[in-house]
Amino acid sequence: MVLAIAGCLLLVYLCTVLGAASISLGEVNRILLHEIFHLPVSLEGIPSGSIAIIRDVRLPRVILGFLTGASLAVCGASYQGIFQNPMADPYILGISSGAALGAALGIVLHFSGGFAGLSGTTFLAFAGALLTVFLVYAISRAGRRVPISSLLLSGIAVNQSLSAFLSLMMLFNQQSMDQILFWTMGSLNGKGWNQILIILPYAAVGIFLLLTSARELDIMLMGEETAVQLGVQVERVKKKVMVVSSIVTAAVVSATGIIGFVGLLVPHVVRLFTGPRHRVLMPVSLVFGGTFLILCDTVARSAITQEIPVGIITAACGGPFFLYLLRKSRRGGEGR
Repeated sequence: MVLAIAGCLLLVYLCTVLGAASISLGEVNRILLHEIFHLPVSLEGIPSGSIAIIRDVRLPRVILGFLTGASLAVCGASYQGIFQNPMADPYILGISSGAALGAALGIVLHFSGGFAGLSGTTFLAFAGALLTVFLVYAISRAGRRVPISSLLLSGIAVNQSLSAFLSLMMLFNQQSMDQILFWTMGSLNGKGWNQILIILPYAAVGIFLLLTSARELDIMLMGEETAVQLGVQVERVKKKVMVVSSIVTAAVVSATGIIGFVGLLVPHVVRLFTGPRHRVLMPVSLVFGGTFLILCDTVARSAITQEIPVGIITAACGGPFFLYLLRKSRRGGEGR
């Protein structure tokens, strides 16, 4: 963890230095010391544009990338623990489709209202994601229990239904299609300190609550019946993890769009090195999830002159690598 955190901090610094605009290392250091740490360092000779790029564009974008990646990775690890399936991800209950439909409504209707600091489109995306989760939960509930199989099937059905509505909306509002498509691809472009302030409370509180559930999730790995015998309130833990993970994911998605594969790939890779224990898996996934998304976003904004949505980069990197891991694990199983 110490090495991972140190490497992550170094990466944050390097990705703040790198970018399409050419700013020397010395100028970046002076800007950071003066603007961020408020040290008495002279900025004489540095163009105001360079100061604005570092202070208002690159640094907040890198921090937002870390928050987003860390949140999705921890939520993914939590969902995989609840569903006892390494293929689960933060969007498994239809959050992505609900958020996309809400954002599309905001874009098509030019919704200008807002709530609690959220813009119109962001607020509708947040509301759509949460309403979708509560709908899936209500459909799956059987008395006081929520069977895992019912949750999965309900999530798939609701996800497909909302995707169909989204497709219809795009079909009948082609003038807004490009904007909706760009939002669904996920991007950190144009995001700044305001988005960080919106996401940070949800991410900080949510991740803390999920980390406090690590012990119960570890016990539940032995099976729900065994966990009940050992004193774990299984249904209460399920509700806590699902509600908290859904709120954190909804907050992240509403601000950045749908960024796939982070919540699925990162916990899966980390589990290969740490094992299944959530007391280790979740903190390490937090660091590596943030690191992975920072790297992908740096490639997205620096690879070519036109910026690529970071969701495309995560899918392009994550898909083949995940297939490689699956094939490798399958060969290992056949060898045994």
